[in-house]
Amino acid sequence: MGNSEVTYLFDPLCGWCYGATPMLDRLSVSGVHVELLPTGLFSGSGARPMDENFAAHAWANDQRIKRLTGQPFTQAYQRNVLNVRGTLLDSHAATLGISAAGLEDPRRRLAALKTIQRARYVDGSDVVTIGGVAEVLAAAGMVDAAEMLKASTETLLTAHRELVGRGRALFQRLHADGVPSLAVIRNDAPRLIGSNALFGSFDNLVAHIAAA
Repeated sequence: MGNSEVTYLFDPLCGWCYGATPMLDRLSVSGVHVELLPTGLFSGSGARPMDENFAAHAWANDQRIKRLTGQPFTQAYQRNVLNVRGTLLDSHAATLGISAAGLEDPRRRLAALKTIQRARYVDGSDVVTIGGVAEVLAAAGMVDAAEMLKASTETLLTAHRELVGRGRALFQRLHADGVPSLAVIRNDAPRLIGSNALFGSFDNLVAHIAAA
């Protein structure tokens, strides 16, 4: 695939991003350099209440993702996440945790993303508060990231704003219509790969990257 750089745009609370994780994981271990950039899609003004209508819509969509990708969405997730009223779909804390994990080594963003996704969709754990995300990261062995997240120093917050800013800028430049989105960047020119390529065969994904 030449000297291409692949950039993955995501939100940690996006069900389709969770569905794409196995393909992303396989791409990463195949030797392709993948940079993860969060877009902050469900944080700030993008956060929304977890009301009954949204929970029902999310669960129905999650079942489609499960059938297509094999990724599990458990009853614990439905009971402890979707069916708890008074909470928000707000990815700020989860995204900040990913920024903390990758502050010194950007390669750790993927491990943190997978940890947070599993905590939400399999274990039904809290990943919408700083304390909840810190507990999840610490339990996975990322104690340094957990402590950094709880402290939320200006160094971390500045790096986080820059990271999300880069993700949003690329998202807008690509005219992407949602996440997950994958871009191949050659000669500083990003080319959007259709998200469908993340949900087919691995060989098909590799072919799309090579052709971009």
